[in-house]
Amino acid sequence: MAGRDVPAGHVAAALAGAVPVPFWLDDPARPEPLPALATDTAADLAVVGGGYTGLWTALLAKERDPGRRVVLLEGRRIGWAASGRNGGFCEASLTHGEANGRRHLPQESARLAGLGLQNLQEIADTIERYGIDCGFERTGTLSVATEEHQVAWLTEEAEQDPDAVFLDEAAVRAEVGSPLYRAGLWDKQGSAMLNPARLAWGLQRACRELGVEIHEHTPVRGLAADRHGVRLATGGGTVTAARVALATNAFPSLLPRTRLYTVPVYDYALMTEPLTAQQLAAIGWTNRQGLADLNNRFHYYRLATDPQGGTRILFGGYDAVYHYGRKMRPEYEQRPETFGKLAAHFFATFPQLEGVKFTHQWGGAIDTCSRFFSFFATAHGGRTAYSAGYTGLGVGATRFGANVMLDLLSGSPTERTALRMVRRKPLPFPPEPLAWLGIRLTTAAMIRADRNRGRRGPWLRLLDSVGMGFDS
Repeated sequence: MAGRDVPAGHVAAALAGAVPVPFWLDDPARPEPLPALATDTAADLAVVGGGYTGLWTALLAKERDPGRRVVLLEGRRIGWAASGRNGGFCEASLTHGEANGRRHLPQESARLAGLGLQNLQEIADTIERYGIDCGFERTGTLSVATEEHQVAWLTEEAEQDPDAVFLDEAAVRAEVGSPLYRAGLWDKQGSAMLNPARLAWGLQRACRELGVEIHEHTPVRGLAADRHGVRLATGGGTVTAARVALATNAFPSLLPRTRLYTVPVYDYALMTEPLTAQQLAAIGWTNRQGLADLNNRFHYYRLATDPQGGTRILFGGYDAVYHYGRKMRPEYEQRPETFGKLAAHFFATFPQLEGVKFTHQWGGAIDTCSRFFSFFATAHGGRTAYSAGYTGLGVGATRFGANVMLDLLSGSPTERTALRMVRRKPLPFPPEPLAWLGIRLTTAAMIRADRNRGRRGPWLRLLDSVGMGFDS
């Protein structure tokens, strides 16, 4: 694996000063906490969860009907979980890539691709309309081949996507200077880079300006429905709502029958110190694309601008860690062995940056489902809607999911609710101990495939045949 020849001492020195805090959340622009719910209240729509899914749902609900009373309940702080910890890749794809969409939904994958591009443009329009300062850059994504056999993969993909630009070895290294690159495919239209925490905080501000009532530090402990409405029990009071949107993603669903459809998988990232002008010149990267390699255990990385105007590199991915019993704990957000791997891989990718230090190291849970893109459910006679399973591509797709939930709650059919993507669910993961055993087998098979020129062995081929997978 790349990075095996980087001296351990260099890695340790680079990580020595890294703080165990998500870089994006370590920002003086973070809003002051909002008060917890302190009394019983009623709402036309209650939203549970203050990440992207919940924020988009609340905002779009008020845009559709300004007179609707919307209450959003967040167990901790707005954007503190996956929405404030991710790499800031805002992808147009609603299906975790075009190939995955064709595999699962061949009849509507082309339409979903169009809806995804429309959704990405509407995100850009929303950011401009509300003046959200989140560093939105429509730079696209550059997929890079780091092994010779992967070049053919990019060539085939370029033939299927006339809008993507294939780059041979010389051309890709001219874009971004790494000795590992063999070829690249630049999708200029399908993604944007942004500051994920500032997007969440900007959506929070926009929601409040439209009249959404937001309560932080208000975990919902129970969900029940009767003829008076859907009741959400919290430690500070009960919210009785005509409609409820559940946007808890990686966290245990308030609808028990949906819990087997996702597993929480921990992903990790590093952020460098600000680079000097000489260091930036040494890597090029003047077009500021988001980058990702093609391995099963892949890396994603990008340039990021800090609050003082400096340019850094975020480098993440590779390990996707599942803990037995679908456990989620704060201590899982730090994993020294993964940070060491990531640092070694970073210096193998950019040896010209030897001596650069990392200032932040963090992890967080992703809501993985077996088809890698979101699914939907309703309960209580259509009065409650649920969405989850974004599998690491939720920065953009959650807005589409929010619209789907609002459509479902309206009770009126729409183009979105007619999609097979919405009407069909992925295969659920099995209960323990089968989930843990299956994920261990799958991870081992993915490692073997990466070492065997991408050839998928019997276990991965079996999972492919039944439409099931594991990813972060």
